Amino acid sequence: MKKYQYAALPYLVWSAVFVLVPLGLVAVFALTTKDGAFTIDNIARVSNYTPVFMRSVWLAVLATAICLTVGYPLAYLMSRMKGVHQRTMVMLIMLPMWINFLLRTYAWMTLLENNGVINSLLRLAGLGPVRMINTQGAVVLGMVYNYLPFMILPLYSIMTKIDNRVIEAAQDLGANPFCVFSRVILPLSVPGISTGVTMVFVPAISTFIISRMLGGGSNMLIGDLIDAQFLGNAYNPNLGAAISMVLMVFILLVMSIFNQFDDSEDREGLLI
Repeated sequence: MKKYQYAALPYLVWSAVFVLVPLGLVAVFALTTKDGAFTIDNIARVSNYTPVFMRSVWLAVLATAICLTVGYPLAYLMSRMKGVHQRTMVMLIMLPMWINFLLRTYAWMTLLENNGVINSLLRLAGLGPVRMINTQGAVVLGMVYNYLPFMILPLYSIMTKIDNRVIEAAQDLGANPFCVFSRVILPLSVPGISTGVTMVFVPAISTFIISRMLGGGSNMLIGDLIDAQFLGNAYNPNLGAAISMVLMVFILLVMSIFNQFDDSEDREGLLI
C-alpha cells in the first residue's frame, strides 16, 4: 500500500506547485492592495463589470447549446457505426485540433471579413456584402468551431457503451422512437452531456483570443477584461485577480450544479 502512496507523490507535488500555489496567489492578490494591505474593495469593484459578465455568460451558454444541438445527434450516429467508420469519424473530428488554435481562428477571420471568401461569394450571387466579422455571431461561431470536439467526444464515449440490445428491447416492448430516445438513450447519455457541457462552457466563458480576433475588441468578454488588467495599459493585477477569483467561483458553482444533476440521474436509474 505504501508503494502506491509513494507512486502518487509526484502527482501531489505537481498539483501543489502548479495548481494550489497559483490559486493561492490569485486569492492573495484579490484580497490585498498594491501595498499588500488586506481589502475587499477589489471584489466589490467586480460588480462594475456586470455587463461584461452577463455578455460572457450569454455567449458561452449560446455556444454550448449550439454545440450540444449539433454534437448530440452526430455523436449518436458515430456510436452506431461500424468499427472502421467510427475510427474514421473520430479522426475527422480531432483533425482540426491538430492545427494551432490561433491559426484556426485566423482562418475564420479570412472567411468572415468584409473582403473575405464568404462575402466574395455573396457578391457574385448578388447578396452581399454582409457584415459578419467583429460581431457577437462571429464570436459564437468561433467558439462552436473550436470547442465542438469537446462536446462530441465525451458524448461519443458514453454512447458507445449503450448496448443495441437495450434499444431493441424497448422497441420490441412497443416503445416509439420518441419514447426510446427519452426513456432509454437520453438518460444513459446524461454523463456525457454533463461532461461535454462542462468542457465547452468553461473555456467558452473564459476565452479572450476568439473575442479579440473575431469580435474586434467591441465584444469584450471576461477573458479580455482579465487580460487587460494584467497586460494592458490599465495595469491592475489586484483587480484582475479579483475578477479571476469571481469567475472561478462561478464556474465551480456551475460545475457543482451539473454534478448534482448527474448524481440525481444515476440515483433514478438505480431505482428503476
